[in-house]
Amino acid sequence: MPYTDQPPGRADSLREEIPEPDDFDAFWDESLTLSREAGGDPRLRPVRDTLLSTVDVHDLRFPGWRGQPVAAWLIVPSEADGPLPAVITYLGYSDGRGLPTDHLCYASAGYAHLVVDSRGQGHETPDHDESTRPQWVSGFLTRGIHDPREHYYRRLIVDCARAVDAARRLPHVDADRITVQGASQGGGLALAVAGLAGPDIAAALPDVPFLCHFRRGAETATDGPYTELVDYLRHHTRDAPERAFATLGYFDGAHFARRAQAPALFSVGLMDPVCPPPTVYAAYHRYAADKDITVWPFADHAGGQGATVPSHLRWLRERGLAPAAR
Repeated sequence: MPYTDQPPGRADSLREEIPEPDDFDAFWDESLTLSREAGGDPRLRPVRDTLLSTVDVHDLRFPGWRGQPVAAWLIVPSEADGPLPAVITYLGYSDGRGLPTDHLCYASAGYAHLVVDSRGQGHETPDHDESTRPQWVSGFLTRGIHDPREHYYRRLIVDCARAVDAARRLPHVDADRITVQGASQGGGLALAVAGLAGPDIAAALPDVPFLCHFRRGAETATDGPYTELVDYLRHHTRDAPERAFATLGYFDGAHFARRAQAPALFSVGLMDPVCPPPTVYAAYHRYAADKDITVWPFADHAGGQGATVPSHLRWLRERGLAPAAR
């Protein structure tokens, strides 16, 4: 049955307590400073023989967490004239940047499109795991869960924020018109960047976002990464739950949403077993800037499927973030 306890007109999730760490802002200021001070420049290399005739592809490497190189694709319309509005895409759980042919929609619509590899999940960006304890559950959600400074998502979120820094330096990109986008894990990462990047982005497109209201996700999800947290807590039953949720509080999209400055278009599937609607609404209702949400009443975690990108393009055009007609 659909999770109809959170229809769009209600703000029940605002009344749910989601404890925020007292040093949330200091934690992220320190994390970004450590990485920016490591230095490094984005490096572009044209990719030849792609068999594509309407877009140009570049292999992009930019400094992420503590200067460690992160792989991305930069895909732009062939013979593009001048800097373009850009879309930065963050990827779903266990997904990497794949092949350029997996990511043609936004460049075909005239955008400069950055597709950011997820460290340790794709094949091009290794994760130098800083955790000093063994990983008891497969996956990434519990990796470093004993300490937010060692948690996997600290490194990945910094990578994603640094992708904006890199994009703003590329000659292909209009630095005043950068949109961050992603679905599931990518949606949660887009929310995190919206909270961290401030005026450096123009819009956010978080679809069926993961990494929001972790406790509610653990209590209600029947599939997907939140169940990894349940598996961990099932075997660590003493004080582990409170320690775990205290750590995850540093990575909760609901807290990043409160700091966002750019307009956003969310989406939610009301029959989503992976990111149940209450977790999405927890971030949506707290989102501090102008916001809309597309509700797919009978959708699961696939959300709007093929209708998603057209809805993005229309919404961006309405806000003056579309490329000039060619």
